[in-house]
Amino acid sequence: MLDVKNSIERLSWTVEHHFLHIQAQHEFMRAWAIQFELAYTDFRVIQMALQLAGDSHHELLSQFSAAYEKVFDYEYAFVAGGLDGFNAKFGDQLDQYEAAEKETLGLIKQISAIDI
Repeated sequence: MLDVKNSIERLSWTVEHHFLHIQAQHEFMRAWAIQFELAYTDFRVIQMALQLAGDSHHELLSQFSAAYEKVFDYEYAFVAGGLDGFNAKFGDQLDQYEAAEKETLGLIKQISAIDI
């Protein structure tokens, strides 16, 4: 069993705050990119813990992976191209981004409630 409590907390915070940052149309900043990279590491740690927990969490693992990959795509557009790059690619999709963010946060909440 891996202790993923900190990874869960950090990923949840980052997913929520990065969405709010982009939604408010704040400019890119270096700290954002670092948080993005660390969040991906936290995502992978949580994924690994779910994988090691066995088949009982396979469905949750699949849902979590798919949901976070959507969030990752939105965030990567911001990291790669700043606010202008994000808006050029996804500026008209903030509702879909918010749905992906909420889905990911909901799954993170489910994961935090189980013993992995």
